[in-house]
Amino acid sequence: MLNEKNDLAIDCCLLAGRLMIESGAETYRVEDTMTRMAISQGLIGAQSYITPTGIIFSLGKDGSTRIMTISLRVTDLERIALINQISRKLTSLEMTIEEAYEELHRIASANLMFPMLWQIIAASIASGCFLILFEGTWWDVPAAIVAGGIGFIVVTLIHALTLVKFFAEFLAASFVGFIAFLAVLFNVGEDLNTIIISGVMPLVPGLLITNAVRDLMAGHFVSGVSKGAEALLTAFAIGAGVALVLSF
Repeated sequence: MLNEKNDLAIDCCLLAGRLMIESGAETYRVEDTMTRMAISQGLIGAQSYITPTGIIFSLGKDGSTRIMTISLRVTDLERIALINQISRKLTSLEMTIEEAYEELHRIASANLMFPMLWQIIAASIASGCFLILFEGTWWDVPAAIVAGGIGFIVVTLIHALTLVKFFAEFLAASFVGFIAFLAVLFNVGEDLNTIIISGVMPLVPGLLITNAVRDLMAGHFVSGVSKGAEALLTAFAIGAGVALVLSF
């Protein structure tokens, strides 16, 4: 009976860790959450090793060790907040391990993301606001809005079809540059550079860069370097996509 309870606790910790990594949480936050959940169930010697692509969770030399791979990573702060709430309730004994495991499965199967239309509108408005922030003219705002919205649509669709993140970002940046070029060509835009920079801002891996720096500062060098490398490749893909259009 004790082994079954320990197995359930391990499964619960692994599920919480996987969901947090997939949602864009920092490495130290994931490790802290898993450790607190394990201690609340009497697993004092539990240890975890977290990377952006996998989790190793162990109860020590006399216990079992589990490995879980991570293949998908998005930004979902609401899911992270919900998992943190479950962790707090579990550690304060307001929730049993069975209830926590069931609630985590509900979160895993729930679609907490905003509808795609809202995401496109948000990306478009953000691009227009960035243009003003970069001291562009109001005349260029519509072009930036259209470029940012279409770029977000392209990166979402291509990534869903190919599952190759960097190729999707490359094509999306190319579309942004092409739309900006057409806007200036047909006199519905003035500053080509500002329109392009504003249009690609929804593609910039801001959270990834932030998490990379925070992981490095927390001493998680493997995760920090790997996230930094991913952010660097994303920046290269965006720059290459824009350069391809401007080279013609």
